[in-house]
Amino acid sequence: MKKNNKILNFLPQQYSQNNKFRINHNYLKEQFNDSENIISQIKELSQKCDFTLGEEVDKFEKKFAKISNSKYAIGVGSGTDAIILSLLAAGINKGDEIITTPYTFYATVGAIASIGAIPKFVDVSHDYNINPDNIERAVTKKTKAILPVHWAGLICNMQSISRIAKKYKLHIIEDACHAILAHRKQKRPGHYSIAAAYSMHPLKNLNVWGDGGVVTTNSKKIRDKIMLLRNHGLASRDKCKLFAGNSRLDTIQAIVANNMLKKINSITNSRIKNAKLFDNLLSDIKHIKLPPRLKEAKQVFHLYIIQATKRDKLKKYLNSFGIDAKIHYPTPMHLQPASKIYGYKRGDFPITEQFTKNILSLPVHEYITSEDIKFVSNKIKDFYKKK
Repeated sequence: MKKNNKILNFLPQQYSQNNKFRINHNYLKEQFNDSENIISQIKELSQKCDFTLGEEVDKFEKKFAKISNSKYAIGVGSGTDAIILSLLAAGINKGDEIITTPYTFYATVGAIASIGAIPKFVDVSHDYNINPDNIERAVTKKTKAILPVHWAGLICNMQSISRIAKKYKLHIIEDACHAILAHRKQKRPGHYSIAAAYSMHPLKNLNVWGDGGVVTTNSKKIRDKIMLLRNHGLASRDKCKLFAGNSRLDTIQAIVANNMLKKINSITNSRIKNAKLFDNLLSDIKHIKLPPRLKEAKQVFHLYIIQATKRDKLKKYLNSFGIDAKIHYPTPMHLQPASKIYGYKRGDFPITEQFTKNILSLPVHEYITSEDIKFVSNKIKDFYKKK
């Protein structure tokens, strides 16, 4: 937002607008209405004063490594930083090409661009994830890594991606920011890659009271490098092994994360249950298309996304009844103004472009009731009956 030639924070206005909805994507007030225990622990921290990389961070890393079936977990400042530090730890340099999807959040591409690497986009499949059949033709001499995104909590076809990576000696770094506890053929993020990056943004399935992220890896070398990269390159208070930035997970956020880890299985199961109910209620509407649901995969539904004809009118209709239907996201990454430097044009990735014209997200979090889901579904049916 611009006012008086100054760029202002657009988020407060967005928060205010979101609060008007009865069935909301934002559920934080409900989730943290019993925050007394967290507040108590933060008060204890105010006396202990290990605010940066304190004991709670160590506890969180051990717990997260365990639930993600990984040897190591490293807490960092955000999901974006989790991707950036993973790329740097893998030795990605300026000018290197990273294959990824144009159907993702800005952070995926921003992480690549911020270290001077070049995003090389590949179109998606009908499950919204990168299509492995399109990857090989995108490989060049400059390609150094593949960065798949587990969109909406569905794990990509990592077996196929891994075969391509091995053939061309490419790193795999997973954007698992939507995919905590997700698996495919019992394999969680990090099984086929050198690192998996997670976000703990307030609206992620595992969330904190601000920004936070975590990297998982089975490589001690990668773990050790990220440990340095997140903390100024310090091996100890008086020894700097490499000059680096600051992307530490705050101890306060680790306290919140440790409390939320106690609920993560319940949160995940509720989202899956809610998504199944939506599927059952919406599957017979000819104007609605659901993505394939893979029996081999546990999808954790950070987002519940449908494709709808007359999408924009449907969104407006649902909003008028207090339903916070959103679009994640209306413009794919290759058509964003920031991508002009890469030379992409409309028509380059037809499936992605078609998706972004039709996709609509419905609230699916653990505080949506079955009555809410039936209400939303009935309003969608009503909309198409009137058309």
